[in-house]
Amino acid sequence: MTSQQHTASFSREAAFDLLRGVNAYTRSTLMQGLAEVAARHPEAEIDVAFNHKQVACKTWARDAVYDTLGGDIGSILVLGGWYGVFAGILFDDPRFTIGKIVSVDIDETVGPVARTLNGAWADRFDAVTEDMYALPYRDHRADLVVNTSCEHIADLRAWLDLLPKGARVLLQSNDYFSEPTHISCVASLEAFEAQAGLSTVLYAGSLPQKKYTRFMLIGEV
Repeated sequence: MTSQQHTASFSREAAFDLLRGVNAYTRSTLMQGLAEVAARHPEAEIDVAFNHKQVACKTWARDAVYDTLGGDIGSILVLGGWYGVFAGILFDDPRFTIGKIVSVDIDETVGPVARTLNGAWADRFDAVTEDMYALPYRDHRADLVVNTSCEHIADLRAWLDLLPKGARVLLQSNDYFSEPTHISCVASLEAFEAQAGLSTVLYAGSLPQKKYTRFMLIGEV
């Protein structure tokens, strides 16, 4: 084993031990899931998916959902769900009673990681590989559709038109124009509201970050 391989191996073991320690201290089922991911999927960029900015944006969304819609939600569909972190944050919060969460992503490599992360809730969680533009939304009959990556959607309104009329949605975008993959950023919360064109807005808010501001809407299509 080379020195580089040894260092990488030690780093994975150290991350696993650290997360197990955090789980033992917090007794958080989600932390146990993170430890399992570190052990079973060392290639996963869970450090990016669970960094402080990602967590801040997702806990903000979680709290806004609870304050706006309550904690009893039958089914949730998460588009661009990546490693299923938002699902785990919702499941791990005792305020919520959720029937099922389906995490959708076009990247076929992320599903196994998402299922590991949410393994404690395997009876209520699924990760599917699908193009969000080809998804049969009416068949899912979701009580809430979540898309926290609207800055990546070329035509947000065209995508929203694929959803059943009256569908409840949680949307996030940002003003981080300098990121090349952000093809549909907005300059303000008001611009985001105009871009989405929701029939009903139940919540609208902004979360300032170091390099950008994140915007969020909860409402009905």
